[in-house]
Amino acid sequence: MAPVLAFASSPVSFPAVPFYSCSRRRFQRGICPKMGGFASISVSASLHSPSNLEVVVTRERGKNGKLINALASHGINCLELPLIQHTMLPDSEKLTSVLSTGTSFDWIIITSPEAGGVFLDAWRAAGTPAVRIGVVGAGTASVFEEIPTSLKACLNVAFTPSKATGKVLAAELPDSGNSRHTVLYPASAKASNEIEEGLAKRSFEVTRLNTYTTEPVNHVDQMILEQALLAPVIAVASPSAIRAWVSLIPDSQQWDNAVACIGETTAIAAKKLGLRNVYFPENPGIEGWVNSIVEALRVQKQLQRV
Repeated sequence: MAPVLAFASSPVSFPAVPFYSCSRRRFQRGICPKMGGFASISVSASLHSPSNLEVVVTRERGKNGKLINALASHGINCLELPLIQHTMLPDSEKLTSVLSTGTSFDWIIITSPEAGGVFLDAWRAAGTPAVRIGVVGAGTASVFEEIPTSLKACLNVAFTPSKATGKVLAAELPDSGNSRHTVLYPASAKASNEIEEGLAKRSFEVTRLNTYTTEPVNHVDQMILEQALLAPVIAVASPSAIRAWVSLIPDSQQWDNAVACIGETTAIAAKKLGLRNVYFPENPGIEGWVNSIVEALRVQKQLQRV
């Protein structure tokens, strides 16, 4: 059986594609191109019997546990193969300073779980000032559910768009009713300008802080990589992760197993890289991601029986 890989996503629009089921979509494409560029970090993972391995999980080490546990409840065996690492940038300290000064914003926009975690660290360091948060989707919102009840009065997650993309968020974010609408947008340095541009068209004033960046790992244990390449499904949670995976596929190999993405943005990135059999949930989040992985595995098993 070939493994499945799962990645995370961000907002992008693309032509309509056929529904594989009522809640999951599937892209079909050609062969993967090679990509370059790695950071300096060595990665390894526990060895599994190739015959039992079903899904490769690829988030940064220490952040795959929730997905692995959720898949285990379905009897699915995983191989942990972290493909990316996050690095803090100077704007992360600037974020703490901005929050500490009492500067008021109508909204603070958070568009990924990682951006949410970085924001929460800065928010606590700033003394937990009262803020109003807009998130791109349920997956990002879940980061804020874990803060202590005693602090939730200071952090109001007040907006989620009707569809979990940056484009829809920018179109639907409520204005303040005043002539001046202000937004603080702490983000990855690699995030697109879609949100700023969309909000600017609606006369919002956006302050963007690039608080962190995402880099691919520098080295992967070859024995583990060989197992991962045989897995039916790979699970990915970001465009950076899918680019890192594609760069590891040998030039001599036509890899066409399934990719299960955390959301539409990552799925679009996978499609653009030429991957085929790409699955993603309508709404990003762990539950939808797991459902997409299960669906991808089901189809892969059917294909193997043909």
